[in-house]
Amino acid sequence: MQLDKLVHFHKTVGNHTRLRIIGLLKEGGALHGQAIAGKLGLTPPTISHHLTKLKEIDIVYQRRDKNTIYYALNERKLDLLAEAITRLGDDDMNEELQVTDEEKHKVLNNFIGTDGRIKSMPAQLKKRLIILEHIIKGLEAGKSYPEPKINEHIKQFHDDFATIRREFIMHQFMTRDKGYYELNPRELWLI
Repeated sequence: MQLDKLVHFHKTVGNHTRLRIIGLLKEGGALHGQAIAGKLGLTPPTISHHLTKLKEIDIVYQRRDKNTIYYALNERKLDLLAEAITRLGDDDMNEELQVTDEEKHKVLNNFIGTDGRIKSMPAQLKKRLIILEHIIKGLEAGKSYPEPKINEHIKQFHDDFATIRREFIMHQFMTRDKGYYELNPRELWLI
């Protein structure tokens, strides 16, 4: 699934017009479709088509201001997807976030109660990633989970399932597609 996602990303951005749109949004910030069309000398329907493709891979998002829709670049997601191919098979990725088993044990003892529930989410990224990794261990690789099932799994550990679910996506533990979640290969996790 994750390799398919990387291939789809590279195929999508491997288009002259889409690369120009990415460049415009990176340089100029949020723009509406008419402005993009004008700057590139293309028709609004053509721009709309390309923006839809970029939104599908989540590197462009939109926000509405009255009757105008502005498009902006999701730079963090773009960077993660663009760099993901270089991280495949790399044992040393995110070396500064790597921890020993002893450190993991200490963090788990500090933040997880005797009932198995999280007392509080750590503010420090390194510790939060350890907690997220602990929560995700009960899920199977290669299996698609509907959102309610993911919520149910997370509720065993913490009531704020929406935040934890979002963290799973942000830190590449999981991929979301049309309301279904799938565990990413471990080498893509940001831990």
